[in-house]
Amino acid sequence: MRGRTVDAYRGSLVEIYDAVATLHLPRGRTAAISIPDWSVVPAARDYGEPQLIRANTDAYNDAASEEAARRAFMWVDITEVSRNGVGLEGWVSADDLHPGDPQYAAWADVIWEAVREGWTSSAPARPR
Repeated sequence: MRGRTVDAYRGSLVEIYDAVATLHLPRGRTAAISIPDWSVVPAARDYGEPQLIRANTDAYNDAASEEAARRAFMWVDITEVSRNGVGLEGWVSADDLHPGDPQYAAWADVIWEAVREGWTSSAPARPR
């Protein structure tokens, strides 16, 4: 994200999402995951103004969500959960920047809840 415009980010996503779309996975089997909000970590100020980081994160996620929808990819938002656990013990790692184990576990729970039904049910075989 740092130093990139939303349009540049979108261009990269289009390239990635289009490549994934060529796999022709069954509907509901492709998930795009949002960017967590780094503005809430203690080290955020080392990378810019937290309000700007949050606004940029939201703008990037809006672009990613739109591109995911265009390809019928499932959109999974972990951004809110990354904000909700601030202050919980271990939520942020000792470097004050990266997620701690409890945050990773929360992300995994959100992702699994979103994909579980479509990924554990019988689905048609992937076209070759």
